[in-house]
Amino acid sequence: MKYLTIALAKGRLAELAIDMFIDMGLDCSEMKQKTRKLIFTDEKNAVKFILVKASDVPTYVEYGAADIGIVGKDTLLEEGRNLYEMINLGFGKCKMAVCGKANMRTKMFGVNNLKVASKYPHIAESFFRDEKGQTIEIIKLNGSVELAPLVGLADVIVDIVESGKTLEENGLEVLYDICPLSAWFVVNRVSMKMYTERIMSIVEGIRERIGNG
Repeated sequence: MKYLTIALAKGRLAELAIDMFIDMGLDCSEMKQKTRKLIFTDEKNAVKFILVKASDVPTYVEYGAADIGIVGKDTLLEEGRNLYEMINLGFGKCKMAVCGKANMRTKMFGVNNLKVASKYPHIAESFFRDEKGQTIEIIKLNGSVELAPLVGLADVIVDIVESGKTLEENGLEVLYDICPLSAWFVVNRVSMKMYTERIMSIVEGIRERIGNG
């Protein structure tokens, strides 16, 4: 039997997904141990698990290097890959939002060439240009985006918000909610046709556990 390969986003989402799969009877307990391994095999169920950077999960799935992926909706929106988004898993909940200093709340949508800093340039562009019809300048950053409005690099930022504590500590706040985010179960389009029964068996197992459908 051909192994089904499941790509997991390294970090918290992988930990939550591993617990879910163990509960379903798949053997990925080895992934809970401290190891540098990136590939783990459940021989009994013919399933392989691979650990990859979150932003790479949709790429592995679209190109068929993985049949299935578990990744945040933020990554799916940013990457825009051609795959099936099958189930909202409901864990890893947070939101994508426009954040900045309080005084930007009433004026940001009226600023020409608004400077927007983000790790998610496509999401930021889609929101401001497509939804709001606004001319903006995107500044791509890879970390500590909260710093951008504080030093005058940007007017606002577009970023993931969980508790909002980091924003608060830096004198910033959520100005506008763009969309809710959580982990999703995604599938390669060809794999779905070739291994429908096996994939749907996993899907049903997940739905039973999360009460989704």
